[in-house]
Amino acid sequence: MLRQTVSNSSRAAGSALRAATRRQLSARPQFLQTQIQAARAIAPQRATARWYSSEPAKEGEAAKEEATKSNENGNGNGSGQESELDTLKKQLEAKDAELRDWKDKYLRSVADFRNLQERTQREMKAARDFAIQKFAKDLVDSVDNFDRALTMVPEEKLNQKEKNEHVQDLVNLYEGLKMTENIMIETLKKHGLERFDPINEKFNPNEHDATFMAPMPDKEHHTVFHTQQKGFKLNGRVLRPAKVGVVKNQ
Repeated sequence: MLRQTVSNSSRAAGSALRAATRRQLSARPQFLQTQIQAARAIAPQRATARWYSSEPAKEGEAAKEEATKSNENGNGNGSGQESELDTLKKQLEAKDAELRDWKDKYLRSVADFRNLQERTQREMKAARDFAIQKFAKDLVDSVDNFDRALTMVPEEKLNQKEKNEHVQDLVNLYEGLKMTENIMIETLKKHGLERFDPINEKFNPNEHDATFMAPMPDKEHHTVFHTQQKGFKLNGRVLRPAKVGVVKNQ
């Protein structure tokens, strides 16, 4: 009796369990279908939300990339500008150096040309002034002959109060020679040839030629006391030094 009761109860429980399982299995597809539909409905919303949420991020990333590129471009442009400025500075310095070089060459050329002009003018002037140098050297001997002829006439005869015919002729000859000498000296002076007599002057070795020396207590040492031959200058240059006697007291 007890066994039958336990078997009946177990059978009833098993049938109930099988029925419940069947109900659960029959209800599960509907539940799964409901969940799938809900998931399908939510999925577009999530995708849309994700798409809209990712757009600002993409824009922010694009903005960062653009900013980075602009900074890189700015740095590149800055470095490019600096390199261009350095190049221009170097070119300007090179041009300045070239300008200084050409200016120095120009100034040197101008100085050389002016020196050449001055030297040419001096040479032309010297050639013009001393063109008659050889002729003047030959001519001074004739002037010396006039001077010697005049010194040969004694002063006593020239200063006589009573003059006979011969003395008067001598005086007339002396005056004629003196006049001719003066005219010749003036003519030579116009052409730069001058005669000088260094009597009582200090001895100058550049202009005087000492032929002898003698002591003279009443005169200063190295003073010219006698002129043996007068000297000549051509345009300030000594053509012939004067031959003189010099005092030697020491």
